[in-house]
Amino acid sequence: MKIFKFLFSLVLLCVLAGGIYVFVLFSNIGVENYIFKDFKPNLTTQIFDRNGKLIANIFDKEHRFYANYDELPPRLIEALVAIEDTAFFEHDGVNIDAIARAVIKMIQAGRAVEGASTLTQQFIKNTELTPEKTITRKIKEALLAYKLENELSKEQIIERYLNHIFFGHGYYGVKTAARGYFRKELNSLSLKEIAILVGLPKAPSSYDPTRNLNLSLSRANAVVQRMFNLGWISEAEYKQALAEVPTIYDDTLTQNAAPYVVDEVIKRLSPVLPDLKSAGYKIELNIDLNVQELAQNALKFGYDEIVKRDKDANLSILNGAMVVMDHQNGDVLALVGGVDYNKSNFNRATQSLRQPGSTFKPFVYQIAIDLGYNPMSKVADISRVFEGGEGEKDWKPSNLGGSLQGLITLKDALTRSRNLATINLALDIGLDVLYQRILAFGFSDKIPADLSIVLGSFGISPLDFAKFYSMFGNYGVIEEPLIIKNVKNANDELILSFESNSTKVAEPEQIFLTLDMMKNVVNHGTGSNAKVADIEVAGKTGTSNESVDTWFVGITPEIEALIWYGNDNNKPLKRIEGGARTAAPVFKTFLSEYIKLYPQTKRVFNVPDKVRKGIYDGQSEYYTPKSPFPQKSIHSLGEDEMLF
Repeated sequence: MKIFKFLFSLVLLCVLAGGIYVFVLFSNIGVENYIFKDFKPNLTTQIFDRNGKLIANIFDKEHRFYANYDELPPRLIEALVAIEDTAFFEHDGVNIDAIARAVIKMIQAGRAVEGASTLTQQFIKNTELTPEKTITRKIKEALLAYKLENELSKEQIIERYLNHIFFGHGYYGVKTAARGYFRKELNSLSLKEIAILVGLPKAPSSYDPTRNLNLSLSRANAVVQRMFNLGWISEAEYKQALAEVPTIYDDTLTQNAAPYVVDEVIKRLSPVLPDLKSAGYKIELNIDLNVQELAQNALKFGYDEIVKRDKDANLSILNGAMVVMDHQNGDVLALVGGVDYNKSNFNRATQSLRQPGSTFKPFVYQIAIDLGYNPMSKVADISRVFEGGEGEKDWKPSNLGGSLQGLITLKDALTRSRNLATINLALDIGLDVLYQRILAFGFSDKIPADLSIVLGSFGISPLDFAKFYSMFGNYGVIEEPLIIKNVKNANDELILSFESNSTKVAEPEQIFLTLDMMKNVVNHGTGSNAKVADIEVAGKTGTSNESVDTWFVGITPEIEALIWYGNDNNKPLKRIEGGARTAAPVFKTFLSEYIKLYPQTKRVFNVPDKVRKGIYDGQSEYYTPKSPFPQKSIHSLGEDEMLF
């Protein structure tokens, strides 16, 4: 009798001690508040083009899209509960019956053969606790499950579970997995696809359908079988689901279609949005993915042509860049920072400073036009020698090919890119006047204040250069290039919006005179390889000393495209390379495809109101009140023949 009293007392003592232990444990459990009230897991930010097409997903540690409870199809919830926790909507966080069954089977088998964790416990284990298999952890798990069930509704727990859990292949959350594996939204999933998804959390790597499709299908069939046994689906649904083999996609997580663009966006937004990669922002760009692809293909075409001409080209340093912009509003439609991002992620469109060479000449000619010169004004195409300072060599610039033309018109000088004529024009204008007007356009005051500037002897990035070139297509207004249009938060609320800064630097009619000369460059001059039928193109070629940099900038009535090629280490290309041969054909390739893609694009430049046309030296030419023809016999077309 004393023994029974002793044992009874011992049992009571153990129960009391256990109760005290559990109470102390419960009191000291520390939990992250976000799983109870403020559940905000890391979310993937998405970047879209101007047409709503996905450019890339960007994230830090976890790739996740969030699905609210009302986005979760009832069939998805049924399938999850069927395979993981059939009594989910009946228990209080811990399923005592399931625990009892598991214990009995463990005793019978001599080992653990069946789990008894509820979905609530699984969620707790994945968010709050370590994976260690100890009694203390299991008690903590059960206590927290009870607490969570008292704090949240069943719907809230399901929502948190399906958004937090890992589904393999780098996908966190069921919405992410549906988009990744099937390229579908949740409401478009078939029963078999749902079964594949809910079967994944048990062993995400093993059941990943991109790696082990048969194993994944087997697990999914077990889910379907369970739903049928419970009477939750019909026999017809059961048979159809068993027979289905869904299409599985093995996409990259980022799905990055324009990596140079994405890098630039991250660079620009990270300082103002420190949580850029974890807050689920939606970023809309002005980039057009269709145009981006055309630009990428055109740049690669030009690169391949260089390699064909030079079998000894160093492919590790040979590269290019291209920018396409709507010059009327600054929207950057395409930005390609290199031929192959996988080989080099250095963005030559934004980070590389290259000498523009003769592509800078139109700015010199525009200054002359703004000062009252006319395209028919004459300039001396003759040789000059400029004495160097102490210890410096004399500078003796020359034309390509070494020829001299004597007196030629500004139009001919620009058309044929005559270096000496341009230098002499700069001297006629006056170097101080020229330099100050160049600065007035907005160019950096770090550019050289000497005559070499007229030949583009300074460094500038292709994107910055595209900004200044917008003044020609936009009739005297420079537009700041705009890559990003706006940013919305995870709730689709607009938080950032971007607009171009416009700067008027010249009058439309004066710009048109230079634009017309640049049309002649393409129609009859160094840019003839860029000519495209049935659309007006203005442009300028450029080649720096020894073919280190080769350029072409082409302008249509709606867009401009700037192309550059060179070696990353500033070593010269082969002597035969230059703007006319290397870059101009790339513009033609691009524009030919662009007008197929957008056949409604405008084909003819507007002629400003103050522009007039007359006969000069037997040719029909343009003039304005500020830039009349040079003094000589002029036959005007008359008021009724003027162009507006």
